[in-house]
Parts: sequence; C-alpha cells; structure tokens
Amino acid sequence: MTVADTIFALSSGQPPSAIGILRISGPAAGQALAALTGNVPKPRVATLSNITNSVSGELLDQALCLWFPSPDSATGEDLAEIHCHGGRAVIRAIEDALGQMTGLRKAEPGEFTRRAFTHGKMDLAEAEGLSDLLFAETELQRKAAVRNAGGALSRRVEGWQQRILQLSAQIEAELDFSDEDDVAPAQRALLQDETRALADDMRNVLARPRAEKLRDGIRVVLGGPPNSGKSTLLNALVDREAAIVSDIAGTTRDVIEVPIALGGIPFLFIDTAGVRESGAETIEQIGIERAREQFAAADIILWLGDEGEGPQSDSLVEVASRSDHPQHRPKGGGAFMLSPVNGQGMDALVDFLVTRARDILPNADQVSVNARQADRLTAATESLAAIIDESDYLIIAEHLRMARKTLDEITGTASTEDMLDGLFGKFCIGK
Repeated sequence: MTVADTIFALSSGQPPSAIGILRISGPAAGQALAALTGNVPKPRVATLSNITNSVSGELLDQALCLWFPSPDSATGEDLAEIHCHGGRAVIRAIEDALGQMTGLRKAEPGEFTRRAFTHGKMDLAEAEGLSDLLFAETELQRKAAVRNAGGALSRRVEGWQQRILQLSAQIEAELDFSDEDDVAPAQRALLQDETRALADDMRNVLARPRAEKLRDGIRVVLGGPPNSGKSTLLNALVDREAAIVSDIAGTTRDVIEVPIALGGIPFLFIDTAGVRESGAETIEQIGIERAREQFAAADIILWLGDEGEGPQSDSLVEVASRSDHPQHRPKGGGAFMLSPVNGQGMDALVDFLVTRARDILPNADQVSVNARQADRLTAATESLAAIIDESDYLIIAEHLRMARKTLDEITGTASTEDMLDGLFGKFCIGK
C-alpha cells in the first residue's frame, strides 16, 4: 500500500439503495473518470454522464459525476465521485470496470481518511472524532463526535501549543542575552504563574469524564442472589425478552449484555449470574466470579438482593424489584420499590438512571479526551509541573520542548505508524 496508488471504493451504505456513491482518489482518478465517461467534468460541478466499461464499451449506468482536483478535495488528492443507481449489479459492474484499469485498486479500511490525514486535511484528533461519529447511535454521541471531528479539541491543543511557544521564546531570549543560566527572581515568578495557569487549564480538561464513556455507554450491572428478579428487570428496562426468566435458581449462568439508549443516552445493561456463597455447582460458580468482575467495572450497580449485602461500592443502588410478589421484602427509604411485571416504579428508576448518567458522562458541549489523548496530555502537564521549581534556563527549555512534543502527538504532528494503523483500520472501506 502506497499513497501513490489510486484507490476506489463504495462510500455510501451497502446496496441496494436509491443512490450509490463510488469514490476514486489518487493520481489516476481523472484518467479513470475519463475512461468511464469520456471526459472529466468541470471541478465541483455535478454532471450527468453515461458510465461505460472502457474495455467492452458496454453501457453500465447513467450517473452524476463530480471532479475535485487536488489539493482542494477531501483527501487532498485528485478525487472523483460517481453517484450512480444503488442496485448491487450496477455498483458491482462499475467496480469491476475500475478494477480492470491499470494502477487502480480497491481501498483498504479507512484509507480515504488516512490520506486526508497524510495530506493535512484533518489532524489525528479530528480523525478520531470522525471515527466516533461513524459509530454514533445516540444524540449525545453525535454531538460530542461532531465537536471533535470539527476540530474543537485540535483548536484547544493549538492554543496550548501557542502559549508554550511564547514561554519557550522568552526562555530562548534569556539564554541568548543573559550572562547567567539561572532565571532571575522576577522572571521566575512570572514564568511560574504562566506555567501554573497553563497546566491548570490542561488539568481541567483531564478532570472531565473520558470520551470512551460516551462511546461505550454507561455500564449498569444488575446483581443479586438467584431468583431475585434480575432477568425480569433487565427485560423490562430494555423492553424485550433479552434474558431467560425462570423460577429455577441459577438460570442465568453467564453475563448478558444489552446496549440501549434511554433519554438519548447510551447504556449497556448487564445481567449477571445469581450470587450465592454456597450451593453453586462448577459452571454456576464461574458465572458468579464473572458477576463479581462486572461489579468492579460497573458505573451503576442495581442490587436486588437483601439490603446491605451487595458489593461495597459507591455506585450501588438498592432495588426491591418484586413489589407485586407475595414474598416481597421491602428495603429502606433510599431504595427503589418497583415491579417490572406491572410497571410500578419503573419510570422513577429510568429517570434516576438518566440523571445519574448525565453526571458520569462528559458534557457534549465541552471538549473531552479519550484514553490516548489523556495519556499525552498528562505527560504534557508533568513536563510543565517540572518547571515550577526549576531555575536553570536550559532545563526549563527542555521541559517546554517535551510538553510541545507530547501535545503534537495528540493531533498527530508526531505519530507512529502502528498507532495510525490501529486508528484507521477501524474505519469502513469507503472512508
């Protein structure tokens, strides 16, 4: 795979569909479009053309064609788009015609976006935002992804870099014109104030919930002993028969995960094996151990067992879920009393989950960072923190350089091929 290759792929949804969009990017894109249509249309003007097989001369379709010469295209290369009818046979015939042309090949996953990154049409943070946007299923996910894909984080990082560059310029000036390597007291106080303010700004972003939480959803784990109503509650929450319900103890032996959106917020509801200290055979005991692992990773635990017997966790919520059952055992005033069978108390529980989730999730209107970005941002703050008590100009200059370098890694100015392969490999073929 080389950037010099000319690639093509279907960029719209899988057929059949009303319209199919095929993209061609690379140095031979114009030649390929001319071979299919007889000419290259005016740049950025949709032109109705007959699509023919350049080898057989067979008419394949009539389509709208667009031409975007480099560098003013989505990938920064010569780029052509064919908006054809979206039937499988039509798309397959055009792809086959393209595949017969010398120098053209089908694109690999994420290759169009990677070329956009390579040619400076987007940076790494924007590409990660685009990846999240492609997989967004809720309104909150969409809003947050649109912000990062649109460069919100990149602009924030650029602002930090400019402030660090200003500090570096001051230090370099002192090194050039001062006879001493040590920072003067007045200059040191000013440097400390500016460095603290910059580091605090970064820490404010680091303190926000991670972007992965919005992508993966709030993990709500249902726990309790066998026959406490976990599976019945799960089915009521997700409004379908996701888990088997039975009076037989130990029916649920493994973890059952069900993603769903409530109030526009992504949740992952997790049903677990009934937890008991004795009487479980080997397979059930494995399920109990997995349940305990889920408790440790939960954002919210809905405990349906006896009050006070659940795992020790600040995320635990007491639930008495069988208020309609003859053997119902009420709990204290802070517990939710409900019946998944007749719906009593379910609205209150859902409202609580949505409210709690909003406190856990990053604000879609604010910049948030993922784990990779947070790691680099933490390294930058550590470099800045090392300046506070330092008096040697040369060492301060090196810490500032390291802070700039780690910020560059957020946007991809400094990056590794393995990391890029991991990111762009998650995209679909036509991106």
